[in-house]
Amino acid sequence: MEPRARPLSKPQRQRLIASIVSRRRVGSQHELAASLARAGCEVTQATISRDIRELRLEKTIDALGRPRYVLPGRSRTADPRETLNGVLRQFGSRATAAQNIVVVQSELGSAPAIGRALDQLEHPKIVGTLAGDDTCLVITRSPADARSVARELAKALG
Repeated sequence: MEPRARPLSKPQRQRLIASIVSRRRVGSQHELAASLARAGCEVTQATISRDIRELRLEKTIDALGRPRYVLPGRSRTADPRETLNGVLRQFGSRATAAQNIVVVQSELGSAPAIGRALDQLEHPKIVGTLAGDDTCLVITRSPADARSVARELAKALG
């Protein structure tokens, strides 16, 4: 049973919003409204929009490329190598060199996040990436570069 909606003062509501975005990924005003409603606080979209502005919430992108609100000053620019290693450890399964291409296999739906992390890395041996659902192709200039990059990625996979 959901808690009954109760009127909260503006400071109470804004503290609740800050708590919600600190504890979970909330990427839209609709998701924030649903989280507030689950906490027993029914508010209009206009109120949420105003609270977001007044709290100066920042909209960032998480490691998987999903939008996320964060409190001001809490959006740290992640090291691209840390982001890549985290995504590979969590979702990657294998990296195999084939001529000047590295084939990175991963869990279904995670290849775009791996490709994005590789692109943000700006690796000197990587020309570009192409991602499907569970496979990311990493294009290098030469077969030697592909073998080198495959070894690097295999280390990150664990």
